[in-house]
Amino acid sequence: MRYTFAPLEGVTGYVYRNLHRRWFGGVERYYMPFISVGQSRSFSPREWQDFCPEHNESGDLVPQLLGKDAEGFIWAARELRALGYREINFNLGCPSGTVTAKGKGAGFLTRPAELEAFLDRIFSALEGPISIKTRLGYAAPEEFSALLELYNRYPIAELIIHPRVRQDFYRCAVRMEAFEAALRHSRNPVGYNGDLMSLSDCAAVEARFPSVTSLMLGRGLIADPAFLRPEKRTRERLQAFDEALYEGYRTMFGNDRNAIMRMKEVWYYHIHLFEGGEKLAKRLRRTTDRVEYCAAVQEIYRTLPLREHAVQGWTG
Repeated sequence: MRYTFAPLEGVTGYVYRNLHRRWFGGVERYYMPFISVGQSRSFSPREWQDFCPEHNESGDLVPQLLGKDAEGFIWAARELRALGYREINFNLGCPSGTVTAKGKGAGFLTRPAELEAFLDRIFSALEGPISIKTRLGYAAPEEFSALLELYNRYPIAELIIHPRVRQDFYRCAVRMEAFEAALRHSRNPVGYNGDLMSLSDCAAVEARFPSVTSLMLGRGLIADPAFLRPEKRTRERLQAFDEALYEGYRTMFGNDRNAIMRMKEVWYYHIHLFEGGEKLAKRLRRTTDRVEYCAAVQEIYRTLPLREHAVQGWTG
């Protein structure tokens, strides 16, 4: 089975990806947080920093594009391929209100005629693999039969399905029966993404759906960076990784405050690898001071037992 790392905006940027590969690894591909494309025909400085060649020397990276402007998508895909990226991933799954209100991400799923015209244009204009990450629909899983009929018209390199609808966000249980039906009727290779928190979770999905081509790990892998390399799940290695990550963010941002804010995004998930971390999680959320932040992290590693795998404690 091929394991891949899902893109999480604000978390899995180049600093995180490079360090995770160095300290833990185990994934075949890292999908990069989305690049928003439109009519500007330009990348923002922040986007460029994340995918520029000097920050990404490995060949295991897949950039992800978000948008509803086909010409902008085509322009960005060609620019990225000129830099050496082969596969391009299209985001049709982001449930964020600021994204869906603009008809992007999962919001694009509510506009099937526009989506069809978009896919017609990009698949006719671009050579090379294009994968899609999608939800089952916007409001109800019954929407997916029409969406899958549309997807089946195109040579999608891999259809990565997160079996929730946009209105579920991440709160409801994944809809495994709907995923099973999608897998049965898809003419394209299908990957699975959603609520994989342990190797036993992965094994269960593999056993139930042996034709799935990949498992995409997201929040569970942020919570436990040694998810796929349990022999490396030691207190010492995890702490060294967290320290290297913090220093990497200090270098990237040039200040402690922004580095701490970025580490808080990581700890939102990572704290659930530790028993009884609620009190120290609150302490981390409150601090913007380097000394206080480092003291809280030291106390986590000094006093809290490690779990064998993270538990799902987030609600967003």
